[in-house]
Amino acid sequence: MALAEISARISAAERAAGRAEGSVTLIAVSKVQPLERVVAVLEAGHRIFGENYVQEAAGKWPDLRARFGAVEVHMIGPLQTNKAKVAVDLFDAIHTVDRPSLAEKLARLAQDRGRCPALFVQVNTGEEPQKAGVLPGDVDGFLASCIAMDLPIRGLMCIPPEGDDSTPHFATLAEMAARNGLTGLSMGMSGDFEAAIAAGATHVRVGSAIFGARNYG
Repeated sequence: MALAEISARISAAERAAGRAEGSVTLIAVSKVQPLERVVAVLEAGHRIFGENYVQEAAGKWPDLRARFGAVEVHMIGPLQTNKAKVAVDLFDAIHTVDRPSLAEKLARLAQDRGRCPALFVQVNTGEEPQKAGVLPGDVDGFLASCIAMDLPIRGLMCIPPEGDDSTPHFATLAEMAARNGLTGLSMGMSGDFEAAIAAGATHVRVGSAIFGARNYG
């Protein structure tokens, strides 16, 4: 199945980059996919998934976790501050921390609960006005404020501009992470994950190449 092919390509990209096998985490992006496709990937043994919408994930994953056991679910879409409470209880990681108000809300929830999902700061590497993410020039200061709030920042995330060569964006993200002592790099999707792995990605987000094209109805 497509999952096996993608896994093999990730392993080959790890070898080509001189990286340890298994150093890259594959997040299977299951947003807006029919349940039977998600179940097929679970039955094939995969246990790490990505979702874009809190409401969709909340309606899907409690039952699937009860059926299949421990499954990691990562939030990879924009997170509204008023959905943060549900997100903190539902997701194992949130890749889209992108503004002070959300960071502050997550910090309050973490204090209340004594725990917090792993967090990645989303960087708008292309400085696109319509896209979420911290601007490159603001990253260091934003990270410092997050760390001051005791937030568990594991790394950075980016979505390069559509149509651009992704490689310079991946290199920029890797440099920002290294400069701030972060090891996590959430970057690379179905069309460019091998280039992301060459640039140091620790998490790649692959959807359509595993599940097939989405039908948004």
